[in-house]
Amino acid sequence: MIEINGVTKRYGEKLAADNVSFTVKAGEIMGFLGPNGAGKSTTLNILTGYLSATEGSAKIDGIDILENPIAAKQKIGFLPEQPPLYMDMTVKEYLYFVYDLKHCKLDREKHIREICNVVRLNEVFNRVIRNLSKGYKQRVGIAQALVGNPPVLIFDEPTVGLDPKQIIEIRNLIKKLGKEHTIILSTHILPEVQAICDRIVVINGGKIVANEKTENIARAVEGKRRMTFHICGPQNEVLKLLKATPGVSYAEAIGNRDLDSVAYLVESEENIDIRKPLFFALAEKRWPIIAMDVMGMDLEDVFLALVAPPAKATSRAKGGRK
Repeated sequence: MIEINGVTKRYGEKLAADNVSFTVKAGEIMGFLGPNGAGKSTTLNILTGYLSATEGSAKIDGIDILENPIAAKQKIGFLPEQPPLYMDMTVKEYLYFVYDLKHCKLDREKHIREICNVVRLNEVFNRVIRNLSKGYKQRVGIAQALVGNPPVLIFDEPTVGLDPKQIIEIRNLIKKLGKEHTIILSTHILPEVQAICDRIVVINGGKIVANEKTENIARAVEGKRRMTFHICGPQNEVLKLLKATPGVSYAEAIGNRDLDSVAYLVESEENIDIRKPLFFALAEKRWPIIAMDVMGMDLEDVFLALVAPPAKATSRAKGGRK
């Protein structure tokens, strides 16, 4: 449904987007992540036709956004970070205005009412937008993106500035919309991406650094593995053995589990399974392993590993989650 192929955007010597390529299948919700200045907004603005690309192409349902912008834009509903609202209009006036602007052919009264039912705007339908809460203004922004029932929805920071209750409401709304639309969600709120998205694309320095299904995103930085072991034995000697075991890159004692065992954080070298060597080495010393856990990486760990400077990422990996 969405295909970005080799998109590059130059501003003089600066590359805002550097050979960006990814696809989004019909019915998929894709999370688009990256630090400030990474190239997210540039990519979205090219995809929606607000900017032209220096090189490459962006297609919506097979239609090139630059070669046939009107046809391509008819398939897109876009909510930018700052919703394009006219504050002196009522919700009704504004949505009717957007309907006319988009040359929508659907039954106006019925279509607008259906949208208001979906985004829960009925109780403020005749109120002036200026007087609405931040959450309702965001809903109006989503409503204008739905006018014309476009198959593709692009949301740029849709929950910024909202309170926790409003965030949950907008999050649930996006999940509901994802059943009938293809969605790109750009946000800094990592739990939001993990809760909503089927696929995650991470951009950094204008380049795509990860493109995985949400459940497989840790593959983008897989290699080293972190485990916790609860071991009975003299702490200093156990720690010395752990550090001396081939394949172990880092080990530290992180606290007592009970009276006779200590918890240790152990990190392996890349693509090395250290469980069996540690088991046999500890068994030889008659220091039993009481428990062991393999620590999976959450989305925050993965994001930091992909976009943070190497020293910073390594420091976090060795110190564990906070």
